[in-house]
Amino acid sequence: MTRVALIDDHESVRLGLAAACARAETKTVVFSGSTVTEYLSWRASTRQAPADVVVLDLTLGDGTTVTENVRRLVLDGSSVIIHSVADRPAAVREAFAAGAAGVVSKSSPIDDVIAAVRTVARGEPLNNVEWASAVEGDRAFADAQLSARERDVLRLYAAGLPLKVVADRLGVAYSTAKENITRIRVKYVEVGRPAPTKIDLLHRAVEDGILVEPSADSGDIARGR
Repeated sequence: MTRVALIDDHESVRLGLAAACARAETKTVVFSGSTVTEYLSWRASTRQAPADVVVLDLTLGDGTTVTENVRRLVLDGSSVIIHSVADRPAAVREAFAAGAAGVVSKSSPIDDVIAAVRTVARGEPLNNVEWASAVEGDRAFADAQLSARERDVLRLYAAGLPLKVVADRLGVAYSTAKENITRIRVKYVEVGRPAPTKIDLLHRAVEDGILVEPSADSGDIARGR
């Protein structure tokens, strides 16, 4: 029996998916709720095993990002299927980068969603050719239009250096380096790829080819801001 969790801030969507899972008979819905935090709290309080598959709405109403939601679920031990209206290719690519197993459109027949759960539960990849084309065609993801100076600041800062050291290396004032980081974060938000933490900036730098791979100093990133 495949254990499924449904996370969507629209109750009607969850009810429809739960009914479809019940009809399938080989799937049981162990959790239905509106946020990832709510699901993880339920896990902690009940000591239930992680769901085999989590069907997750691309955008929840609690202010969380798709990256943090997918990462939390994957790290918790579940496979994640994004259930999306497909209007934000950059966010879809962000979900894939964070570890989502695939995407199913909310306009698809509900039997397609159940079939996707079955496929992912077996450890098989979903056919996401249509989504891949949309994502690759999203130029905003490929280019956040950072200036040369912003790329230099991001390269050093995301590699783990304190901002004061970044400023010293580039021969600029600390306040200038700080303003660059602020502008970088704003630009990533504008293209649908928010980077509120230093580890998020590292991921953006790697995704955009600014850093080939995390440096040996990147262990300090989680302690940075």
